[in-house]
Amino acid sequence: MVASFDRVNHDILMSRLARRIGDKRLLRIIRRFLQAGMMADGVCSERHEGTPQGGPVSPLLANLLLDDLDKELERRGHRFCRYADDCNIYVRSLEAGERVMASVTSFLEDKLKLRVNRQKSAVAPLGERQFLGHRLGRGGTLGTGRKSLARAKDRLREITRRSRGTVPWGGWSSR
Repeated sequence: MVASFDRVNHDILMSRLARRIGDKRLLRIIRRFLQAGMMADGVCSERHEGTPQGGPVSPLLANLLLDDLDKELERRGHRFCRYADDCNIYVRSLEAGERVMASVTSFLEDKLKLRVNRQKSAVAPLGERQFLGHRLGRGGTLGTGRKSLARAKDRLREITRRSRGTVPWGGWSSR
């Protein structure tokens, strides 16, 4: 399940942060960071929702915002793994997966006002889904995800081609 952080409600995020941070100055800095303009095609536009993508603070803010989700999943007794906005929840059957997907989607959309990316979210058997480039197999075995493995192989083929004609470190010196 993947939540979309380009639509994070700043007020909800700031209320979650205020639970943990007592320093009003730090909260004001974070608010300014969230509201900082966004440059697109040389034009700066105001931001009223969402977190800046690609910044080092965004995953931290995602973790703080989704702490409520973690607590709700723990309360329900689910096993899950989450990093920033990526989350895998492990259940015993596809039917249970469908029920959990519906209830977690409702929780995220109603309580946290996040939008779940339905194209990237799915209910599937254990070995069919990747999480952070890895896949979990039966019996708890951890393997490299198919897409990650294919990318690594392609990159190795690219840098080890015989017809490449260059030495990776810049060539030989006659000295």
